[in-house]
Amino acid sequence: MPKKRTSRGRTKGGKGSSGTVHCSQCGAMVPRDKAKKVTGRITLVEPTLAKELRAQGAYIAPSMDVKFYCVSCAVHRGIVKVRSEMDRRRTGRLG
Repeated sequence: MPKKRTSRGRTKGGKGSSGTVHCSQCGAMVPRDKAKKVTGRITLVEPTLAKELRAQGAYIAPSMDVKFYCVSCAVHRGIVKVRSEMDRRRTGRLG
């Protein structure tokens, strides 16, 4: 069998089983190390009110929004691009 990816599509390494998370788009159960994690900042205060508070010297901490996507939903949303056959075997490192 040819090996499609060196990581087998996961970031698990040799640590055994990992937990599962729900996909934020379709609700599928996905292994945590295979799911694509997207973090974003959301503000709980309206922009006009936040501008006034910042002018008075207040600090408004943004809350972090964490979403997990399965591979098919991540490709559909454009979070992960479809790569060629040779690029799938390579990650960020050379070779």
